[in-house]
Amino acid sequence: MTTRSANALASRIRAAGFPVIKDLDTFDFSTLPSVPKQKVLELARGAWVEEHANCCLIGNAGTGKTHLATALGLAMCRLGRRVKFVTAAALVTQLEEAQQNHRLDRVLTQLDRIDLLIIDELGYLSFSRGGAELLFQVFADRYERAACW
Repeated sequence: MTTRSANALASRIRAAGFPVIKDLDTFDFSTLPSVPKQKVLELARGAWVEEHANCCLIGNAGTGKTHLATALGLAMCRLGRRVKFVTAAALVTQLEEAQQNHRLDRVLTQLDRIDLLIIDELGYLSFSRGGAELLFQVFADRYERAACW
C-alpha cells in the first residue's frame, strides 16, 4: 500500500509538469520580508483549493513567484490533488493549436479535471486577441469550480 501511494504521488508530480521541483523548505523567506511566511504555510494546507479559490502572485522578476507556485503545487500533489503547471504562453499555444485541430473541447475538458491550474509568467508576454480570448475562457470556465494560480 505504501508503494502504491508513493507511485500515485510520483505520477501526480510528473503529470503536473513542474519545471523543477522546489519545496517550501528551500525558499528563503528572510530575503523577501514582504512575503508573509505564515500566509504561505496556510496556503500549503490546501483549503483554498478545496474552496475553489484563486491565488495570484504579483511581483518583479526574480522575487520567487515561480518557486512559491511550484512549492505550493507540490504540496497540493502531496495532498492528493491534481495539479498542472504551465506557462501562459505554452497554454495559449496549446489552446490555439487545439482550436485549429478541432480539439478545443477535449483540451478544455482535460483542464476542467485539474484541481489546481498554475499559470506562470502571465504578465510577461502579450497574446493575439484570439489567444487572449481562449485564455479568458479557461479562467471563466474555472471560476468558482476549480482553483487557479
